[in-house]
Amino acid sequence: MALMFPRLARNFARNGYYPTDETTLERTLQALSPSPTGKMRICDPCAGEGVALAEAAHALGRDRIETYAVEYDQERADHCKTLLDRVLHGDLMDTMISRQAFGLLWLNPPYGDLVADHSGASQYQGNGRRRLEKMFYQRALPLLQYGGVLVFIVPHYVLDDELCGWLCNHFTELRIYSAADPTFKQVVIFGVRIRRQDLARPRDVAPIRERLQAIGAGEQTAEVLPDTWPWEPYRVLPAATDLEHFYRISLEPEQLNEEIKRLRGMWPDFTLHFGQTGVQPRPPVRQLSRWHLALALAAGAISGVVTSRSGQVLVLKGDTYKDKVRKTEFTEDQDGNVSEVRILTDRFVPIIRAWDMTPDSANQGRVITISSSADAQHEAEEAVTQPTLASPSREAFEPGHLVLTQSVHHLVEHGHLDPSSYLRRHFSGDWGNCPKRTGTVTNGL
Repeated sequence: MALMFPRLARNFARNGYYPTDETTLERTLQALSPSPTGKMRICDPCAGEGVALAEAAHALGRDRIETYAVEYDQERADHCKTLLDRVLHGDLMDTMISRQAFGLLWLNPPYGDLVADHSGASQYQGNGRRRLEKMFYQRALPLLQYGGVLVFIVPHYVLDDELCGWLCNHFTELRIYSAADPTFKQVVIFGVRIRRQDLARPRDVAPIRERLQAIGAGEQTAEVLPDTWPWEPYRVLPAATDLEHFYRISLEPEQLNEEIKRLRGMWPDFTLHFGQTGVQPRPPVRQLSRWHLALALAAGAISGVVTSRSGQVLVLKGDTYKDKVRKTEFTEDQDGNVSEVRILTDRFVPIIRAWDMTPDSANQGRVITISSSADAQHEAEEAVTQPTLASPSREAFEPGHLVLTQSVHHLVEHGHLDPSSYLRRHFSGDWGNCPKRTGTVTNGL
């Protein structure tokens, strides 16, 4: 595996990418040691090409390490996937990752000022200078378990009073060194995360905080990472909790396409969701009466092409509408006062529409409406076998296109008017006693 050389690193830095140089990486890894037992889990939330975390995994024992990373750039994320176990392509601010899930947090965040339109600007909490390094520190800190090791690589001038206070409140055994390559003015900070109640007394923390502030202000210079680590190495603890969440909240179109291919869409669960399709329904417990048949037709339980016993071929579609039945009651009190009470009762009226497709039928191609009226049961039974609109017996002329006004259509639709008798008389020329008039006479409904 090849590391990023300084000359090539400068080219990447112009695009906002500041990789760790080879010498700094080798010396930093000397400060880490693996846990003697258990499976370790390490994370780099700004992984770049993934080289640094991959080298850390090999130094700690690759067979006992699970590596997780997040990278914003598509090309670098694709390279990460060839080196690490789990990689998310996206912004760290757009991820859902379990808290306290990692024993090592390798944090080399983007460098620069935080602009207002950045995706994580609304999540930033701080009163000092708004920097990307501080925002990524805030977001990544909860991912590290207590007792876990932090490797924090940032430019020294980022260490303002606020960031130094955060580090001293969250970590113990803090050490700071300059990177071997001074190109990006980086410092490497080591620490072990502790709980607030386990913090040392303020007077014991004051010296390291003052040193961090002096290095950040340029008043002091941190010594360069030593060739050989002189202290007790920082031990990476085994994973203490399960990693329940590690995913992006939103997906790019390319990522959605990959997920669909990986999960094969809904097809693995096709039988579960569509297993009842095409299954033959069980027969009813008893033979349906005409009333049951009318309700089944109106409810749409029976639809499609139906052939009657007489040979009629009908295309059926059922529906129901809600109507109100009016009832008026009069009561008289002891003083002779009469009060009127009007009661409106909801009634569901079934309507069945049939398209007559019987060959050689006089009604072939016509739509027949079958509905129930006030006596729902009696009319429904009659409606199953007797359409309310029958074929005219004889026609004196071609009827042309039949059009109903909106008011008449409403009455027919709700079963309050049966125009068939009027139409039969009209088509047959039975217009009653019509006075003779000069000019044109228009007949219509």
